[in-house]
Amino acid sequence: MSFALPTLTVSQMFGQKTIRPLTAATLCGITFIKDRLIAIDSIKGHLLEIDPTSDNSKILNPHQVKEFTDVTGLAAWEDTLWVSRENSVYLCKLNALGLEHFVTLPYPADGVAVWETTVYVSCQRLGYILIYDRETRKEITRFYAPGVGIENLAVTQEMLWICDRTEQSVYAMDRATGELQFSVLTPFECPTGIAIHKNGETGKESIYVAYASEEAYIRDNPNADPSHELTFRDRTFIHPLYYHYQPDKRYALSNGYLIEMSYAEEIAPLDEVYLPDVEWRIALPSETERQKVKHVEPIGIPFTEEVVQGQRVAVFKFDSLAPGERHIFGWKALLEVRGIKYRITPRDVEDIPQLSSELETRYLVDDDDLAMDTTIVRRAAREAIGSETNVLRKMHSIRNYVYDELSYGIKPYIDTPDTVLERGVGSCGEYVGVLLALSRLNGIPCRTVGRYKCPPHSDLLGVPLQPDFNHVWLEFYVPNFGWLPMESNPDDVGEGGPYPTRFFMGLCWYHIEIGKGITFETVTSQGERLTKEDIPIGDLAINHIRFTILKELPPF
Repeated sequence: MSFALPTLTVSQMFGQKTIRPLTAATLCGITFIKDRLIAIDSIKGHLLEIDPTSDNSKILNPHQVKEFTDVTGLAAWEDTLWVSRENSVYLCKLNALGLEHFVTLPYPADGVAVWETTVYVSCQRLGYILIYDRETRKEITRFYAPGVGIENLAVTQEMLWICDRTEQSVYAMDRATGELQFSVLTPFECPTGIAIHKNGETGKESIYVAYASEEAYIRDNPNADPSHELTFRDRTFIHPLYYHYQPDKRYALSNGYLIEMSYAEEIAPLDEVYLPDVEWRIALPSETERQKVKHVEPIGIPFTEEVVQGQRVAVFKFDSLAPGERHIFGWKALLEVRGIKYRITPRDVEDIPQLSSELETRYLVDDDDLAMDTTIVRRAAREAIGSETNVLRKMHSIRNYVYDELSYGIKPYIDTPDTVLERGVGSCGEYVGVLLALSRLNGIPCRTVGRYKCPPHSDLLGVPLQPDFNHVWLEFYVPNFGWLPMESNPDDVGEGGPYPTRFFMGLCWYHIEIGKGITFETVTSQGERLTKEDIPIGDLAINHIRFTILKELPPF
């Protein structure tokens, strides 16, 4: 007896599966020819047809590998394949694969996309996406490239899709006008290719993104002593990109994960102390547009909850903490977290209302050792914005000024912004301090957010993960739009810019928002708050943080 296997669509075959083509080293361009997934391995020159269910790969160009080496972009229209390689774009018939020259640019052609007789070519060095007529091979027009990195392209009837390797983003642009509609953060770093699959039955379009980078791993070398050594290997795969655009709220959500996070304190004082009537407060995860708190439970001992400035806080009570006494306490939370990216332009904030007195009182003052009255900080605040008056441009200018003035370095303690500016090196917390000071002096309300990021290894489902260090970033307030996120230092990636804006009004899924604008952890004894001068919390207890990525969230 024989059985007929059901016919599956590409979307059903892929599901949420990460596709890791066998033997592939660096996937750059990807495209669909109906339900066939085609990709280029740029290093090996292999044009691959990939089976999404098994990761099996078939080389389509066994005799033309040299011609396809260093190809970066890939597109298909009907029976014609298009590739970008070095400074040129080529086309060929699928059944022959003999490359025919189409056009040459003055700089490298990074990506290519084709719709009917229109050919789109991205070029980072020019800063444009060039649009050509297929028949005349003449440039019709050009659009500004939305990001600062190398960009690959895909196109549908109405939209040009652009994935930017440095920005870790996919942009949706009107393919006729070049107007940017929205952008989404990709769940992984280094997106190198993008393709759109259209379901032949439903007409639904799905986005798939290729990624290529290196990853560190521990290699067992019998000839070395010790035998384990750190080295690197290629890492490349394809994964579906999900998004949900909220035009009325000016943001788009992207792939997310269900995460279990635990935060526990273990009482282990460096010097034995006696503290009567102790209340130990630890902020709980926040409920936001991109982060949903599904469940919270205590660790070790029960807690009560209180709300501080709109933020949930766990309160642990002890009659006393006596010498030799030990406790473990904290909370465990189940969270749904997604990537978020706002799309707000300077034109949108030209006519906004004045700040409320409450915002001015709470978020334009020096309430955290920001050294806002020092000469160097006040001078930096003036230099950062120049003559700019638009609040969004001011915030962007302040960010870029701090990136120009500082370089990143991890430190065990936080110095004040005046000291940091003089030194020229800062940790993430010190970046935040300088940004807060310069923004508040320029009339932009800001507050700290964060405390931890989940290790961004979403392929390690069910494995307990521990972050290497804590992390903070900030939010700035714009009337009519509310609080907008901004990372403090991860986009400080070059000397003098241009700097990417992936985390300017955006956060990836692995950012965990806890205690917006309030102190993460405080201890009081007999109603009096303990300060660093009394005894630092770090001298009283050791904190333990654990993340477990349980599963990827389904599409929207």
